[in-house]
Amino acid sequence: MPIAGPLLLCAFLPVALGQLAEPEPEFLAPLENQTVTQGRDMYFTCVVNHLSSFKVAWIKSDTKAILAIHTHMVAQNQRLSVTHNGHNTWKLHVSNVQKNDSGTYMCQINTDPMRSQMGTLEVVIRPDILNENESSEGGGVAIEGGTVRLKCHATGIPEPTVLWRREDSRSLVLRHDGGREKQVLRTYDGDTLVLGNIQRSDMGAYLCIASNGVPPSVSKRFTVRVHFHPLIRVSNQLVAAPAASDVLVQCYVEASPRAMNHWTRDTGEKLIPNEKYSMEETILNEYSLLMNLTIRSMVKKDFGGYVCTSSNALGKAEGVVRLQEMHMAKTTTTTPAPRIVDLKPRKTPHREKPKKYKRPTKGRKDSEDEGDLESTKIATLETRTLSPSLSATPSATKPPPWVLQRNGADTPNRYVSALAAATLLLLINY
Repeated sequence: MPIAGPLLLCAFLPVALGQLAEPEPEFLAPLENQTVTQGRDMYFTCVVNHLSSFKVAWIKSDTKAILAIHTHMVAQNQRLSVTHNGHNTWKLHVSNVQKNDSGTYMCQINTDPMRSQMGTLEVVIRPDILNENESSEGGGVAIEGGTVRLKCHATGIPEPTVLWRREDSRSLVLRHDGGREKQVLRTYDGDTLVLGNIQRSDMGAYLCIASNGVPPSVSKRFTVRVHFHPLIRVSNQLVAAPAASDVLVQCYVEASPRAMNHWTRDTGEKLIPNEKYSMEETILNEYSLLMNLTIRSMVKKDFGGYVCTSSNALGKAEGVVRLQEMHMAKTTTTTPAPRIVDLKPRKTPHREKPKKYKRPTKGRKDSEDEGDLESTKIATLETRTLSPSLSATPSATKPPPWVLQRNGADTPNRYVSALAAATLLLLINY
């Protein structure tokens, strides 16, 4: 009995060793989910270890369709293919992926029980805008005050969002309740844009932009036209110009549909382009322009009225510009006479200084003192003379009237009296 235990263990040993020698197949990595843009290529990768004599098959789970077994293709789809690296990696390739390729794919091993793993393919589609039903109610055309409705139907996966904006980046104006209420927006969300009580300022190009997160976004251009009666404005109704000059006159025109424009004289004469007249139009926007008329080398008969006319299917408008002759004033210039400047230096006129009184020395005659005093008085009178009555020079024999005494014994008194008289005379002259 003690030997039976070891014998039983040896009997089971070959079975255990056989099981270890042939392990079961196993997946080394999961099948990854894929998100692919329509039109691109993709592949699923299935890695299996210890496959032994078992086979790998590819199945589309939602349809239960067998696509391939090992490297042999079962499905009749030229866009599908299978590759094997000769070891443990199998790949299912899908080229030019389409919407109906979306779904769940299975990598399966034909063991018992079956072993498998699954991955999902999500196909996204760039947005697109259909050409049908671009617009209704006049196809983007309306009379001023009417309504234009623009529709933009976009497709894609995921479903795109649609917004509207103006091509020139101006604001959208949505009017309600007959124009009494309005919204001013940079963009508008929605597949339908309604422009009610439409005005000429609403004319232009509008862009419908569709996006769903799959680049690139797509846009479509819609043109809105508004028809109205022509309008003419003349900023300078009276223009003055001199003869022989060239003159430019202008009219501002608004019209839709595009109008026929021409110039005439107020006499009814129609003007045509020639050497005398040059006519041009400057386009400002979808509905406005400037009519330019240049008249060269003005003469007498060119002055008068000029009429600009604009007409379309809805009406006619006119504007008048009057040309008036400008008479230029003649100007004369006078040349001033030359000024002669004497640059020769001149002598300063000599002015006699009054003699200073010297105190009489002892022993000098009275007559000398009297003569010196008289000379001093005369010089003083000459420098302050204001009237002929006071300018007479006293003679040598007749003493001046302000001399009161002439006796030699009273020389000091005479001097005082003479000095007082001279001071009085100077005060009178001032």
